[in-house]
Amino acid sequence: MNDQNLMQDLLIAVKETCDLFLHATVESSTPEVRSAFNNSLFECLRVQNEVYAKMEEKGWYPATQVPPAKITQVERKFAQQQ
Repeated sequence: MNDQNLMQDLLIAVKETCDLFLHATVESSTPEVRSAFNNSLFECLRVQNEVYAKMEEKGWYPATQVPPAKITQVERKFAQQQ
């Protein structure tokens, strides 16, 4: 397995873990449990961002810059639906 495939697998695993922590946070029955899961979620999100940034740096996960006009167009579309 090459480094790119390993990083892709790691990113998938971290994203799935974030999803689990999110659901655990939402379903928590006490403030203490909620806080513990919430802290774990934010740590997991930090790790996900690091993995993503490293992949982007190596060209393995290119990010496309969206022109500001396109963002404005989408904002207007959703504003009209409300």
